[in-house]
Amino acid sequence: MAIIDVIKYDGSPDVFAWKHPETELGTWTQLIVNQSQQAILFKDGRALDMFGPGRHTLSTANIPILNRLVNLPFGGKSPFAAEVWYVNQVSALDVKWGTANPIQIQDPKYNIIVPVRTFGQMGIKITDSRKFLVKLVGTLPEFNQVNMINYFRGLIIMNINSMLSSYLIHRKVSVLEINAYIAEISRHFADTVASTFEEFGIELINLYIHNVNLPEEDPSVIRLREALARKAEMDIIGYTYQQERSFDTLEGAAKN
Repeated sequence: MAIIDVIKYDGSPDVFAWKHPETELGTWTQLIVNQSQQAILFKDGRALDMFGPGRHTLSTANIPILNRLVNLPFGGKSPFAAEVWYVNQVSALDVKWGTANPIQIQDPKYNIIVPVRTFGQMGIKITDSRKFLVKLVGTLPEFNQVNMINYFRGLIIMNINSMLSSYLIHRKVSVLEINAYIAEISRHFADTVASTFEEFGIELINLYIHNVNLPEEDPSVIRLREALARKAEMDIIGYTYQQERSFDTLEGAAKN
């Protein structure tokens, strides 16, 4: 395989990390890194030297970690094998997420377990390229928004399930009323998961819950809506469920 003279980014703009297909490099190879990018050399699965925006010649002077491993000669042109990864550090503000399957939540007012779907979006930025590549990317040729959501879907679902349940219990509100508290829930949710994103070299810029909905045809949701409608009717008329049962009992006794 011929040694490549110029290495530059050729991935799509919405990719977080992209691996250059060529691995045969030389100490005369030019490495071009665009603005808001970092390039990292990998050797035998280890993240080594890092390069910021600009044009770099892969000389022994600017690849010290790799040089110690390969023992490249000074003053001459030397070929070596290494992977070049590009990491885009521009902020991605429209990363959409959602629960693929409904999560089961118990309504604290009516003690009915109902399925809930949640959708939203988040803004993220790669702040530690080395940590991001080592902990997340692995052997993938690129890491895009789909990979990001697939990886963090479990984290999101686990946290949003427990958070919604505890929030509803604390606030003593029904699942049917939860969309009135979306802004407050979003802030709390972002604070909850931000530290986990940091462990992977990712800054969570923002996180929003756009919608919490319930499947209308589900029997438990129908029961819950009927209970809420019945309660509203009683509130308007001015008596409670216990009073209604008493009236029914008295009416039944009178008929007998």
